[in-house]
Amino acid sequence: MTVARRWLGPLLGALLAVLLAGCDGDNPSLPRLGAQDVLLAFGDSLTHGTGAAPQQSYPAQLGALIGRPVVNAGVPGETTDQGLLRLPEVLQRHAPRILLLCLGGNDFLRGGAARAEANLAAMIELARARGVAVVLIGVPEPRLLGGVADLYPRLAERYSLPFEGETLNQVLRQASLKADPVHPNAQGYALLAGSLADLLREAGAL
Repeated sequence: MTVARRWLGPLLGALLAVLLAGCDGDNPSLPRLGAQDVLLAFGDSLTHGTGAAPQQSYPAQLGALIGRPVVNAGVPGETTDQGLLRLPEVLQRHAPRILLLCLGGNDFLRGGAARAEANLAAMIELARARGVAVVLIGVPEPRLLGGVADLYPRLAERYSLPFEGETLNQVLRQASLKADPVHPNAQGYALLAGSLADLLREAGAL
């Protein structure tokens, strides 16, 4: 065996380890879900499923796709101030393994984006302190003409969270996927559920 060959194997192994480490950093992981582990969908009317029948909300459709219980804890009209106050009791009641966090739209309507970011950060920290993993779902901001507010990718990077930041933006730009200007219809919620199912698989939860 030549000197070059003797060193080539270990060198390639080290390079592969570095590349894999980089991939892990770019794609935050989630805990593997057991058959009875609960996911908690927490948010406002977008989580509640306004614009569609209850069984067509994104939590209901996601549960059917992944074969796991998904609790719908969406409250129409809720702001992040209200969500932060409500979250501790909801976490205690349902003891979820993963929190799907989708809040902020009502804050944007009231001009409270900065406060929304602080409140969402507090909710993420609260969930993590209880051993609950978090998936962040980005909400479009009206003044950005449908673009997802910058605070969501910023929080996802800060806390290394799996992040779904495209689907609601795309859905709310298409009349055929909306029940009204700010809420998806059943088909729109189905697309969000499908995107989240894919994200959960890619992050190792399924």
